[in-house]
Amino acid sequence: MIERIDDVPAGVIALRASGKLTKEDYERVLEPALKEATDSGEARVLFILPDFDGLEAGAWVEDVKTGFKAEVTNRSAWKKLAFVSGVEWVTKSTRQFAWAMPGELSVYAMDELEEAKSWVAT
Repeated sequence: MIERIDDVPAGVIALRASGKLTKEDYERVLEPALKEATDSGEARVLFILPDFDGLEAGAWVEDVKTGFKAEVTNRSAWKKLAFVSGVEWVTKSTRQFAWAMPGELSVYAMDELEEAKSWVAT
């Protein structure tokens, strides 16, 4: 499941994902939120992933499409991405590929959520 989070500073788009992600999660929540962020011309996104059980079969294609569109096609619109997670292997992978991400990327542990909110907003 992916849901929007409203308790963030102005100008920040925040999302919380957990469990097994579906194609519908991407189509209904993630893609519109990322479009809103990149359309602003200064995307500041907070992505929270406390747990993760993988992607359903149909979500794999959406994941690739979403990533390509948000990170390659709209690369210049990205300002900051704060990634907060309690999933160690995802956190490590995100850090390893930070160089490929558009804009600035900072990775946080779940107990650093408030710090992540502050960082992404400035």
